Amino acid sequence: MVAKTFGSAVHGVDARTITVEVDVTQGKSFFLTGLPDNAIKESQHRIESAIKSLGYFMPRNKVVVNLAPADIRKEGSAYDLPIALCILSASGQLKTETLEKYVIMGELSLDGDLRPIKGVLPIAIQSRKDSFTGFILPQANANEAAIVNNLDILGVATLKEAIEFFEGNRTLQPLRVDTREVFQNKANHYDSDFRDVQGQENIKRALEIAAAGGHNVIMIGPPGAGKTMLAKRLPTILPPLSLNEALETTKIHSVAGRLGSNATLLTTRPFRSPHHTISDVALVGGGGNPQPGEISLSHNGVLFLDELPEFKRTVLEVMRQPMEERRVTISRAKVSIDYPANFMLVASMNPCPCGYYNHPEKQCVCAPGVVQRYLSKISGPLLDRIDLHVEVVPVSFDEMTAQRKSETSEVIRERVVKAREVQSSRFANQDTIYCNAMMPSNMVKEICVINEAGVKLLKTAMERLGLSARAYDRILKVSRTIADLAGTEEIKIEHLAEAIQYRSLDREGWAG
Repeated sequence: MVAKTFGSAVHGVDARTITVEVDVTQGKSFFLTGLPDNAIKESQHRIESAIKSLGYFMPRNKVVVNLAPADIRKEGSAYDLPIALCILSASGQLKTETLEKYVIMGELSLDGDLRPIKGVLPIAIQSRKDSFTGFILPQANANEAAIVNNLDILGVATLKEAIEFFEGNRTLQPLRVDTREVFQNKANHYDSDFRDVQGQENIKRALEIAAAGGHNVIMIGPPGAGKTMLAKRLPTILPPLSLNEALETTKIHSVAGRLGSNATLLTTRPFRSPHHTISDVALVGGGGNPQPGEISLSHNGVLFLDELPEFKRTVLEVMRQPMEERRVTISRAKVSIDYPANFMLVASMNPCPCGYYNHPEKQCVCAPGVVQRYLSKISGPLLDRIDLHVEVVPVSFDEMTAQRKSETSEVIRERVVKAREVQSSRFANQDTIYCNAMMPSNMVKEICVINEAGVKLLKTAMERLGLSARAYDRILKVSRTIADLAGTEEIKIEHLAEAIQYRSLDREGWAG
């Protein structure tokens, strides 16, 4: 007898429906076909133990399990539950005719309990597209799948509950979640705030400009100056996630298995801070079973690289293409997977190995030429993709003990949102551009027009400060963002002057 139900395989951030077929006939042995990996091949022992723990028996006849289409590799342990139900149905122990109406996924423990799985959200989205009645999955993943409307999400804690449901002896209530209500209630709930930071008003201003224009930023300063503290608060002033952005971000974290049990929609912008010992594959994504890397996990949020020169050069160089294209393509012999990677890069670094070059009080003890060699660990092409270079100086004792209240993230975010609205109108006809940082060179000349006085100031700055040619477009883009924050159509000379000061690392002789 043949029994059939449906599962799903996740490729990239999308899912594909898989047909699970089981045939129990005369003969011996257990056969598993359809390009299963080792985790699926081992499912026979988990399934047999789970079935026996409930008082059922594993057929001693010939059991053939097929996962179709057979030319697509299937991976993971989430096929345990559909295979187990099909074996019971094919052997006559489960009387039901509704298995084919559902997508079923779940990993079985030896006693029949269900463990959570990865990639639930894209599976639920695909199940709705394919017009299935419902999605049966582990209880711990139900909240995540319930984000998808118009699909019955049925969470079960054990194999026994699933069997009783199909036999008609148990009623499972579909889990309903008002996605928009969850999104609105939890949006912009951060544990940190810019009001916690005493002093550093110039750095806060630079980060506000970066958030308003989507600019990448690097902070250079001695240890303990507050670089990490400031960077962690950048997501709190970014524009709130839209519902589509939240769903897209949640899909990536779901595929990577980073949501945890009973998680729902991600409503705040992600902040990822990998250690400098990270490999290039872990940063960009990949592996034998391709998984999203840190730059995809920071999609629609912030990727913070602390102590930038300490990262391996190969790790930093692989970011160049994703920063331009806003996506990562992982190619294998038989498959090519795209992961989105639209993130803001925030980096921090000490100015030299000892950390005290240009310090107002402490003296640098590095030998001549060491500072330049230290900075040269960051390649020109990578630095070219960073618009703002900000020097961070330590906070004085008076500033730390001052009773003056700093601006909250909410107040700063309001200004950032207004500036982004101006940019949204400006780039309304552009499909791939939505903020100033994404403007190509030809568009910079059209949009970032400066008057004669501005041209003269920029020329003088480039000659006297020794600014490189790559700084020209960056200064114009940043000045356009400053003008947007000020609410003016024209780029004024003061906007240009402020933008010029954010090119520290381009100055000749900055590092001695």
